[in-house]
Amino acid sequence: MSELHKFMFEGLPVRGMLVRLTDAWQDILRRREQTGGYPAAVTELLGEMTAAATLMQANIKFEGALVMQIMGDGPVKLAVAEVQPDLSLRATATVVGDVAADAPLSHMVNVNNEGRCAITLDPKDRLPGRQPYQGVVPLFGDRREKLEKLSEVIEHYMLQSEQLDTRLVLAADDKVAAGLLIQRLPLQGEGNLAGSGAMRSDDDEIGRNEDYNRIAILAASLKREELLELDADTILRRLFWEEDVRRFAPMVGSEGPRFACTCSRERVGSMLRSLGHDEIESILAEQGQVEVGCDFCGAQYRFDPVDAAQVFLQPAAQPPGSPGVH
Repeated sequence: MSELHKFMFEGLPVRGMLVRLTDAWQDILRRREQTGGYPAAVTELLGEMTAAATLMQANIKFEGALVMQIMGDGPVKLAVAEVQPDLSLRATATVVGDVAADAPLSHMVNVNNEGRCAITLDPKDRLPGRQPYQGVVPLFGDRREKLEKLSEVIEHYMLQSEQLDTRLVLAADDKVAAGLLIQRLPLQGEGNLAGSGAMRSDDDEIGRNEDYNRIAILAASLKREELLELDADTILRRLFWEEDVRRFAPMVGSEGPRFACTCSRERVGSMLRSLGHDEIESILAEQGQVEVGCDFCGAQYRFDPVDAAQVFLQPAAQPPGSPGVH
């Protein structure tokens, strides 16, 4: 069963989280198998994204959807992981070319160093016309060197957005998607991931807190195979056996990470309205019906001429959910 563990280091300004997605991740992959599945390298990338997005959502306790997107100029045009505040999640990727089994990140999405990672926070109570907050970072480092680990991209993002040191270890295969996050706590105030942009008085602590640096080094020693194969208790005991770790009750089942899709016939109807009456009439004339498939869960929505007419008779409404993921 998928699970999320939160913990703190007693007396130190350091917190951590460990996520292991098993049934939730396998559910995502099983649905994709209906259309041929993903290449192994894409499975690994999307799994790491899903684990990272789950950790970030649990870390900031945001009342709305957190959407992580990677867009690029390689055979993987778009990869998306979305996590709701109740930790329900979904993920998908659009693959338009061949991907080698051992393809690195740059070969998949950053061939010409134009790839981007975007984190979107879409509040549940967002007013009509108001744009959600979005932060974007490139898939290269300070010297424009291509980054080959998603964890490095997210660490860069977290440092920019929260001005806090973060260490992230990610791993995924076709059975498990997992991640370990270690973060230095702010000395005062809250993180500004939601876009305040304010600089805090603890900025000079970045990279210099000895307690955080020690624990981050221990976390970085975690091997991919260990993260995928060992249970949470064993991982935390092996890594931090000399530290005083306070653990909280794990989040599992209905309170933990699980697959769920927010697509609906109403949302698809709203999308059809946005295309316009003439466009829908053209599709109906050519195909006899409009068929829309959900990239996340595989659900198929069909609208015959009568259904389509009903769509345009209904009052337009802004459906809930994340922007730009269908």
